[in-house]
This record gives sequence, C-alpha cells and structure tokens, in this order.
Amino acid sequence: MLVLDGLSKRYGDTFAVADVSLEIPAGGFVGIIGRSGAGKSTLLRMVNRLAEPSAGRILVDGQDVTRLSGRRLHSWRADCAMIFQQFNLVGRLDVLTNVLLGRLQRTPGWRSLLKLWTHEEKAIALSALDQFDIAQVAAQRADSLSGGQQQRVAIARALVQEPRIILADEPIASLDPRNTKTVMDALLRINKHYGITVLCNLHSLDIARLYCDRLVGMAAGRVVFDGAPEALTDHVARDLYGLEAGEVMDAGPAPDTLPAALPQPALA
Repeated sequence: MLVLDGLSKRYGDTFAVADVSLEIPAGGFVGIIGRSGAGKSTLLRMVNRLAEPSAGRILVDGQDVTRLSGRRLHSWRADCAMIFQQFNLVGRLDVLTNVLLGRLQRTPGWRSLLKLWTHEEKAIALSALDQFDIAQVAAQRADSLSGGQQQRVAIARALVQEPRIILADEPIASLDPRNTKTVMDALLRINKHYGITVLCNLHSLDIARLYCDRLVGMAAGRVVFDGAPEALTDHVARDLYGLEAGEVMDAGPAPDTLPAALPQPALA
C-alpha cells in the first residue's frame, strides 16, 4: 500500500502540490490527469524523492519514505522506477547496456563501472527486451531507435530494476498513435502480469479511461477527482480541463487483449 499523507511541494509562495492525500493499493494502474501545470509531474517526482516534499509523508507498507537517506533512499529508488517523457537513455550506448543500467542498484559499483555484467544479468535484460518485441535491436545504439522503441527500452530498463512501483511521467506525450498503443500495452502488461503498481501521468482522457483502473484528477496542485474511469463523465472532464477539454478527449486506441498467461522473464 502506497499512502500519500498531506503531501505538499512549495516553491516560494506557490504550491505546485497542495495537501494531497491518497491511498493506492498494491497492483493498481492509476492514471494521474489534469492540465499542464496541475502538479502531476511534481507529485510523481516526490514519490521517487527526486523532489523533496515541503510537507506531508509518503508511506509504503508503513515505512516512511520521506525519512529515508543514504543507502536506504537508493534502495527505495530501485523499488520505485521512473519512466520519463524523453526516455532518459544514454544515446551512444547500445540498447542492452541501457537496459542493464536498471541493475545498478543491485550490482557492485566497480563491476557496473567496468561493464562486467554477468551472463545472468545479460539474460535478464534480454528477456525484458523480448517481452516488448525489441530483443532484435539489443546491439544497436539507443539513439538509432524510433521514439516508440526508445520508450520500450526505458520500460525494459525499469522492469529489470525489479520495482514494486513504476512511475511513468507522460510516457506517450511525444509518440504517434501506433507507438502510443505499443507503449501503453507494455505498461498494462507489466501491471497485470507482474502485479507492479503503475502510476502514470497522462494527457489524453480517452487513453486514461481505456488503460487505467482508477483516475486521479489534479487542478492547481490539488486532487479534485478520484474514482473509477467510468465516473469521469464528459461533464466532469470539462470542469477539470476547461477550454482544454476538447484537446484531451480524442479517441484513443484500444488496448490489446492480454493472454491468460504470459511467459515471464527470469528476473532474479
């Protein structure tokens, strides 16, 4: 259980996030929606401790994440993987090495610095790439891939961290409809078949309704909607987005029907 208790982030006299309290059971797929500047990205970055809260607490199974430091904070960041809009890959490195970077928190520093990855670690990384149909590009430079391929590499990197939670910050913002569907299907597969909690900032309401089992709407740093996708009516959406509502209510692609069982990578 992830609990946000009165979480706030203040910059001077302005609150980017103001007194947010949420309870998110393990295994959920939660979409965070709202206008640009609503506080969605700041909220996710606080959960990962990339941004320090000004007030409030973050609790995971009773552990106060806001008090962690040093190795315990590094361990939490391994348990709480981030996926960014701009992929955050090392373009000059090959795809396999980029995925293996997800193992840094679980690998001795001297060995990762010298790129002395074990056969088991390489097998884990290749298995993750195979899950998203991109194992064939493992030897290519990351910057030679399309945007959709790069985002799938970023998701594979997150998966090999063996996280409890994945935080995806606008992961499809720069993608075309075909790659949008591919990336969202990949996140849904991780959520359903590995039971990993996913918190995903999304711009398109229709994408959010299709893929998420719960939506949290933010405005001016505060939670103004929290419920099932079907409860987010067009009327509520227009109240949430105002003049932007027409831009975010385009029809999105339907997710793939997931098979009853999926071969899982041999994650340690």
